[in-house]
Amino acid sequence: MILEAIRAIIAEWSAYIGLVILVLMFAGFISERFPAAVVAILGACAFLFFGIIDSKGLFSVFSNPAPITIGAMFVLSGALLRTGTIDAVADMIIRRSKKRPRLAVAEMFLGAFVASAFMNNTPVVLVMIPIILKLGKETGYSPKKLLIPLSFICILGGTTTLIGTSTNLIVDAVAQDSGMEAFGIFEITPFGLVAAGAGVLMLIFFSSWLLPDGQADSMLPGSDESDFLTELTVRNASEFKGKKVSDLPVSKRARVAITAVKTAERTYRHNIEDVVLSAGDIIVTRMDLQELISLRGNANYKIGIVRKGDAGPMGEGLVEATIAPSHPAIGSRLFDIPFLSQLNVRILGMTRYRNLPRSDLPNARIHAADRLLVTGSNADIRRMYENPNLFGIVETKTRAFRRDRAPIAIGALAAVVLMAALGIVSIAVAAILGVGAILLARCIDAEEAWSAIDGNVLVLIFAMLAVGLGLQQAGTVELMVETLHPVLANIPPLALIFVIYLISVILTEMVTNNAVAIIVTPLAISLAQDLGIDPRPLVVAVMFAASASFATPIGYQTNTLVYAAGNYRFTDFFKAGIPLTIGVGFSTCLTIYFLMM
Repeated sequence: MILEAIRAIIAEWSAYIGLVILVLMFAGFISERFPAAVVAILGACAFLFFGIIDSKGLFSVFSNPAPITIGAMFVLSGALLRTGTIDAVADMIIRRSKKRPRLAVAEMFLGAFVASAFMNNTPVVLVMIPIILKLGKETGYSPKKLLIPLSFICILGGTTTLIGTSTNLIVDAVAQDSGMEAFGIFEITPFGLVAAGAGVLMLIFFSSWLLPDGQADSMLPGSDESDFLTELTVRNASEFKGKKVSDLPVSKRARVAITAVKTAERTYRHNIEDVVLSAGDIIVTRMDLQELISLRGNANYKIGIVRKGDAGPMGEGLVEATIAPSHPAIGSRLFDIPFLSQLNVRILGMTRYRNLPRSDLPNARIHAADRLLVTGSNADIRRMYENPNLFGIVETKTRAFRRDRAPIAIGALAAVVLMAALGIVSIAVAAILGVGAILLARCIDAEEAWSAIDGNVLVLIFAMLAVGLGLQQAGTVELMVETLHPVLANIPPLALIFVIYLISVILTEMVTNNAVAIIVTPLAISLAQDLGIDPRPLVVAVMFAASASFATPIGYQTNTLVYAAGNYRFTDFFKAGIPLTIGVGFSTCLTIYFLMM
């Protein structure tokens, strides 16, 4: 009897219970005491606890194709990164930066914009940050003038296609669950291009005086702890004998800096690009770990230094080892480090936190906490573990680029877009087929493919889909519509679009965009149906507003990345983002009204 009475009370007040859960969830998102995914799971658990959704309803959210599509797009993005596709485009632009710096900056942003339209924009920003820093060094532009615009451009790029951001896919999935027709992959492109145009104009007119000057916190190539000092010795059979340094593919990499060339006669530190190479010449370079490992199997060079035997660059083992403070060789040359004369191993490179040596690799003086990249036979590598003067010895998890498979990765993504655009198969099926193709072609290994998937995003989406279902079944959405109806019943359609956009964009700045998409989309659809108008324009407004997070560094993940990399203040985003939010929002709402209403 008591249990039945409690159930009756819950059923009577379920709409208000759902509203309370929603308010508490928003408070949890804003406070950030727990990760967003945890807050979403707790919200789903609350609906389960009150019996508003049952186990069948909970498990039904796992049949939604949006999270599967998003996961597949993460893998496709990972394949483009693994094959060096994004880096190759950036390298080409960096080479042009000295002659036409303004054009190079514009090309870099255009490349980031296009890439973000077809792959997840978070890894695009991660890859582009060091490249933007180097571009700033080459062109003389302050990195702080470039990093925030990089994030904003990638956000705008993601709004131009259905697969450009997870938010678009989620809104589409929720709309389909409400009985609406699925969105086409390029259906929102006209609105996205208008929004992007408005955003670019706002950046051009406001960024020069609203964004701060100065260097970013992340160091430029050659000084970051992830950059390694190494040297490449030209082999007798090298195809680069008799060619200039400027002809080397490695000299064209954005993540590589050539600091000197040592020949039998002299050492060149200026006008290095004009030096003609001979067998035995040594090229002193600084590069990131992935580039260094990618060169490991190159037949044109010997990489690093070796004293005992001839440990080749293709040794079975590859580890990173850190110099202990008690090491007796501290202050000595790296070439004289004892284990080089005791083991048949090769030191491929060394790195030091923010202060790489300016000498060549053999003559670099050893400091405590220097990290070495070492290759050799498994037996010799095992003996290194016994060395008390080395600690933190671990197998490197960084993988070499697979540049020869870049055309396959690009082709797979293009095929996914084409199949979805022509309606041959759904986006979800096309994305899964694309993943199968890149795995079969070994553009990316299975382990890397799964690690490319952002588990937090998928958990958040599944949990929020359960919360959205709970709000529907509790009657909370209907309650909110009934509350808003008297206020919005008599306003013009354009004003209604602006209201929905404003609600969505304010919530997005405070909480995660995916959560806003799942909560506001059914509200917009129900409100449109209640007012007797087409819900599609309002859904598009939600789609754009939930991605248009410019005013804070916490509303969108790419903002958070550049916030840390650029050592910005919170107010820097507010000053640069508010004009962008107004300009993009105003132009987007007008475009939706004139093209859809």
